[in-house]
Amino acid sequence: MDKAGKQAALKDLEGIFADAGAVIVTQYSGLSVADLTELRAKLREGEGQLKVVKNRIAKIALAGKGGDAAADLFKGPVAIAYAADPTVPAKATSEFAKENDNLKLVGAIMDGEVMDAAGVGALASMPSREELIATVAARLIGQATQVIGRLNSQGQQLAGAIDVIREQAA
Repeated sequence: MDKAGKQAALKDLEGIFADAGAVIVTQYSGLSVADLTELRAKLREGEGQLKVVKNRIAKIALAGKGGDAAADLFKGPVAIAYAADPTVPAKATSEFAKENDNLKLVGAIMDGEVMDAAGVGALASMPSREELIATVAARLIGQATQVIGRLNSQGQQLAGAIDVIREQAA
């Protein structure tokens, strides 16, 4: 790779580390091209991506983000999975690693914090952004329905009382 290619790769990685919700670091030694293509397809379903990186360039791009702990993740043949939603790459890589022993989860970098493989597993078990939004919306709609029901019940009771008085008067 020439100097211009290295600078472009560095700029690209800096953008990834700055913009991604989470960057999952994996070791892919022993995976075939077909396996990597399958993993990329799983990531694309959630708008995530997989990129094979050069360790030296990744360490330079991480300058000031996670310190030595983040730099220690980049040893051996490394690929990073990333997406705007932090749970997408964690879920996709965790599921794929369960099916394929050649993919090793090394750790993750999220908001400048470094996680180990167990942290990636915990992140994978969390609901996605869309699921959280749906849960909050459902609870808000449920609360609004309860308020409307309580307001209507008072009016119905008043109407019932007026009906009883009208019947007694007749």
